[in-house]
Amino acid sequence: MTAERIPLAVIGGSGFYEMPGLTDIEEVEVATPYGAPSDRIRIGTLEGTRVAFLARHGRRHTILPSELPQRANFWALKSLGVERVISVSAVGSLREWLAPGHLVVPSQLIDRTWGRPLTFFGDGLVAHISFAEPFCARMRAAALEAALAAGATVHDGGVYVVMQGPAFSTRAESELHRAWGADLIGMTALPEAKLAREAELCYATLACVTDYDCWHETEEAVDAATVFATLQRNVAVSQHAVRQLVQRLPERSGCPCATALDAAIVGGREAVPAEVRERLAPILARWLGGSR
Repeated sequence: MTAERIPLAVIGGSGFYEMPGLTDIEEVEVATPYGAPSDRIRIGTLEGTRVAFLARHGRRHTILPSELPQRANFWALKSLGVERVISVSAVGSLREWLAPGHLVVPSQLIDRTWGRPLTFFGDGLVAHISFAEPFCARMRAAALEAALAAGATVHDGGVYVVMQGPAFSTRAESELHRAWGADLIGMTALPEAKLAREAELCYATLACVTDYDCWHETEEAVDAATVFATLQRNVAVSQHAVRQLVQRLPERSGCPCATALDAAIVGGREAVPAEVRERLAPILARWLGGSR
């Protein structure tokens, strides 16, 4: 396990299985208390910066959204010295102006998932993270600027409702989500964003619009073939945006994400059970007085 500092990790979603331009690549298998991550993590250099890349569904796309080993993924990234995460995800649009092919940097989340492990905590250690703003404000601003520099049509903000899947929405569900004020729908941003906050990682999503879900009167209802056809056009601009982001990474100093546990953990350090200290060593190291 490397102890190097890795300023950015990229989690590639559907269709985004490789990161062109990544050099000096080392593939790392990380054993975690939560099993294996989605895939081997590739660590390399991109635009002069050390970057980790993880294919969310595996590089052969073999893992359902509800089967993703998210705790293993984020424990592994934290243990490798990652500081920030950009998640690239396919989403459906619930608004006319968010057209297929556009990128969105969402600002809010609604959780409609169930049965997914949502936290690293428990078993004698209680923590309640602040989650009013589920994405890192600094990373959101940097991702927006990067997408613009990449030449994408990109939208700032929006509410992303996270559904369970793997089936797409019914028309009634699609209309319900629109009535709630949601702008996007996808299957993977949670529990990712919660686990990133618990791990004190700066996290933002670059959402790639592939379809209009099934609410749109003049568009066909979404299916997997439609999603992946649009993704083929989206992937290149998303990869370009990531390369731009590497050159615009925000400061961590003073960012509340970097010290999220200080106001979250209930109880003193001396009360943390030994087995929890061991299991969560990379996540608790800074709070317990370590170097990270």
